[in-house]
Amino acid sequence: MITPELTEIKYLLNEKAEKYNHSDFIESDPIQIPHLFSDKNDIEISAFLASTIAWGQRVTIIKNMQRLMSLMDNAPYEFVMNSSEQDLNRLSYFKHRTFNGEDCKFFIKSLKNICKKHNGLGDLVQNIYIDQKGVFNTLTRFREVFFEIEHPARTQKHFSNVLKGTSAKRLNMFLRWMVRKDNNGVDFGLWSKIPMSELFLPLDVHTGNVARKLGLLKRKQNDWKAVEEITGVLRNFDPDDPVKYDFALFGLGIFEKF
Repeated sequence: MITPELTEIKYLLNEKAEKYNHSDFIESDPIQIPHLFSDKNDIEISAFLASTIAWGQRVTIIKNMQRLMSLMDNAPYEFVMNSSEQDLNRLSYFKHRTFNGEDCKFFIKSLKNICKKHNGLGDLVQNIYIDQKGVFNTLTRFREVFFEIEHPARTQKHFSNVLKGTSAKRLNMFLRWMVRKDNNGVDFGLWSKIPMSELFLPLDVHTGNVARKLGLLKRKQNDWKAVEEITGVLRNFDPDDPVKYDFALFGLGIFEKF
């Protein structure tokens, strides 16, 4: 049951979600990178890489992703499938915070394995979801497949492990980008086999702080339990599309300094 106070907050969040879930949002967000492409494989790969390095200042994230796409000849799927060792060596000096060239080269190799062995990211993740039933189990299995080939131990930290209680903000954001479908042109809605109703909020410092100020989140840590708590509240507001409120919470935190 939604109390009068929560009803007021719901109206606020609906208003802000409508305001920020708009094509204008794209130009200041890392989601602009996959929007450069029209081919499904290019979108999936560039979105996964963009979400992987999506921490820190958004201007820097976008700048580094533009550089990475340039290093991949602005053809991410083609590069993943056909790059030689010499081509991969171009990535040796790529860096975004603690994500370095070694990590980047492994990500490309793993994506190649996924494309060849599992028919691409979309088929892999959706088939895992159908088999595993639920996003938590899907993210767990997705991580196992991602590291099924030989990999540097250090690179494991760049793919969130929900079994260790992490909030998995970047993975949940990637899923939002791929799964959510509406007429506003921000999210892609490519993966129809995963229901929008099952998505979890990409919880970060900004969305967490706003949620706590609004009284929607009591847990102090930004971990998986907090993700479950806040998403549970948002499902009461909109059972079919709870993560549309990511736009509202993020917009209130970043653009309105709520």
